[in-house]
Amino acid sequence: MTILIGLLAGAHTSSWGMYKDAPHEGFTFPKYFRSIVVATLVALAIEYFTGFGPDSWAHAAVFFGMVYAGERLVVELWKTFIREEDQSKYFIPMQFGVFGKPIKSRGVRWAILAAVVAVIVLTVWGVTRLQAAYPGAPKWAVLLLASAGGWFSAFGGAWKDAPVEGFETFKFFRSPAIATTWSTVMSFFTHNWVFIGLAGIGFTVATIETYKTFFFPNKPRGKFAGKPILFPEILEKRKIVAVLYACIWAAVATILVLGFLGPRDGLLP
Repeated sequence: MTILIGLLAGAHTSSWGMYKDAPHEGFTFPKYFRSIVVATLVALAIEYFTGFGPDSWAHAAVFFGMVYAGERLVVELWKTFIREEDQSKYFIPMQFGVFGKPIKSRGVRWAILAAVVAVIVLTVWGVTRLQAAYPGAPKWAVLLLASAGGWFSAFGGAWKDAPVEGFETFKFFRSPAIATTWSTVMSFFTHNWVFIGLAGIGFTVATIETYKTFFFPNKPRGKFAGKPILFPEILEKRKIVAVLYACIWAAVATILVLGFLGPRDGLLP
């Protein structure tokens, strides 16, 4: 079950990524299977290091969100700070930069990466300590805390996108709002504050990417805005992954429903 959820989360990510990017940069199997492999490894790592796994439908739902968040974190940190790539093909550079200008120094990027990882580790440690010290904290406060991942996403996105395409108020507050909603759902399935927050941001990414990719299929994503479609034949072929994508969402929705119907040990009753 652990590996299956890793495969589902990875295939979900790979599918929306292929659907939106392949018409501009082409399709390759290594790139498509990258997130599937990473997500599977993340699933195994989460279960090994936390002891938390999909041992019930409720926990399977939380686990899916956690794996999703972990895979996105690993890949986005790699793209932003480690990967060396020509940024001229993008309208919005994917490499870490300041005011929209990529930082070319690998040493500087890696130093900032270390700081970012330290902040993430300290945040997880701090939330764990808070739960241990204040186990009876008000549930509304826990849910606000669990939405922290949404704020990380909002500030990170604004840092990268706003210098190029301008600040969008709706876009900035979208991630925190959806993260709070999904964290509330996850709080029915687990009482662990960190797990609630991680799963919440995982489902938030899945929801927002679905909205941006499949509700506006003909609108280029921000990073390819104004860029030509170099592989028009993929516009038809990508419909195959859209079917797979819908099937994965159906499976996840089923897990969520079974989670509510089955045994639960959540923060909320």
